[in-house]
Amino acid sequence: MIGDLDFGPVGILDIGSNSVRLVVYGGNARVPSILFNEKVMAGLGRGLGADGAMDEEAMTMALDALQRFKAIAKLMRVKRLRTVATAAVRDASNGPDFLYAVARMGLKPALLSGEEEAVASALGVLSAIPWAKGVVADLGGGSLELAGVARGHVGAVSSEPIGVLRVGDPPDADLIAEKLDHALADGQLARAAKGEGLYLVGGSFRAIAHLDLAASGHPLMIAHQHRIDPGRLPQLSGIVEAWGPDRLKAEAQISSQRIPHLPAAIAILSALVRTLRPDRVIISADGLREGLLYQDLPAEERGHDPLLAAALEVGRRLGRFGDIGALLDQWIAPLFPDDGQHKARLRLATCLLGDIAWNAHPDYRAERAVDLALHGNWVGIDAQGRALIGRALFTAFGGGGDFDPAVATLLSERNIARAEGWGRAIRLAMRLSGGIETVLRQSSIARAGKRLALRLPEAQARLYGPAVRKRHDQLAAALDLEAGLELA
Repeated sequence: MIGDLDFGPVGILDIGSNSVRLVVYGGNARVPSILFNEKVMAGLGRGLGADGAMDEEAMTMALDALQRFKAIAKLMRVKRLRTVATAAVRDASNGPDFLYAVARMGLKPALLSGEEEAVASALGVLSAIPWAKGVVADLGGGSLELAGVARGHVGAVSSEPIGVLRVGDPPDADLIAEKLDHALADGQLARAAKGEGLYLVGGSFRAIAHLDLAASGHPLMIAHQHRIDPGRLPQLSGIVEAWGPDRLKAEAQISSQRIPHLPAAIAILSALVRTLRPDRVIISADGLREGLLYQDLPAEERGHDPLLAAALEVGRRLGRFGDIGALLDQWIAPLFPDDGQHKARLRLATCLLGDIAWNAHPDYRAERAVDLALHGNWVGIDAQGRALIGRALFTAFGGGGDFDPAVATLLSERNIARAEGWGRAIRLAMRLSGGIETVLRQSSIARAGKRLALRLPEAQARLYGPAVRKRHDQLAAALDLEAGLELA
């Protein structure tokens, strides 16, 4: 379920058309945690259309940033530092000179082809959303990469020079349409997307998601796996103009460097939707950099569920008793036969996180657990999934009062009851066992007609004290059953 916990720190220097960025990862190789993330908006791709060369000032800014990033990576004792360059350097007449200057720093820059960039971005999406099926679209400053994905594999790919820096201001709709027609000429990508998903990668697309979240008053401002209704794109375009830079930055959390490119990004996305006709449009937080890391994993590790791998790592790190989450889930699972595969996966993730807030002040344990569930850097989960886990942990840690009413609107009444049941079952299991594996293995709980039967060995009867009885009664009431103790 989990990858190498000691694979990092590893770093990626990403020399893009709009930004130059260093990201350092650590933790779990399957779902790496970001230890450091900094970008400089050098704008290497700006001006390429005029004379085919990168601007000297932009190159100087990029090289200065790389010098700083290299020094930081050394201080952080990064085990492996990978440097990649994409569209601007690839297309510029002075690209070789720039790469030579980068190499003189002691870095080893790899110039990715458009096809290699498309594949890496698609693998990044698959690392975070393994069930993705359709087309991945990675929008940068200098290019748009498209890749078909299905069943964990990458299919046809295409790369076109229609990044946000290259389509004009205001964006040239005819140019965008012409380039997309070229990219989709053989029909493979169009067939892959029709009626399936369009998965969006890149800072400009994430900015659209943040705008959509803010404009709709969504309770969780998290872009990953947010679905954008294509019908809202004209409205979002109007909001960009109406709100202005200050409000876009304050309410939509869009950086001042991204705001000028929003009209171009919306125009490109609108053209993609019209041309590809996907069934759904979904944002992915993971892309090129994560895809490069995912590419290096053995096939077995690639197959691990990213949400469960991350929850297991966090549970191990923050829990008191090691890895008991899977056993905890096995203990409570008989009570929830209607969960189905999707809900059972979220229930397991909840159990893996079932002891994460023990060292907080007792009055704030529920608050800490909910905050991590809602705002943790998870992938392989959408906003509703976060809310479901958060609601369950709120109950498991004895949350008093009402759960966040705004977040609760993401859940149906049935799922609120489901989450409360999970939470009360976890709360009973932890009180009964004290978090000790042996007790969970020797005991069980099950529905028996109208009774909620807790079975214990005769020798462990003393474990069924008043606090355990109280939580047993509370769980039984939540499930519309009567609590009963059976000793064997």
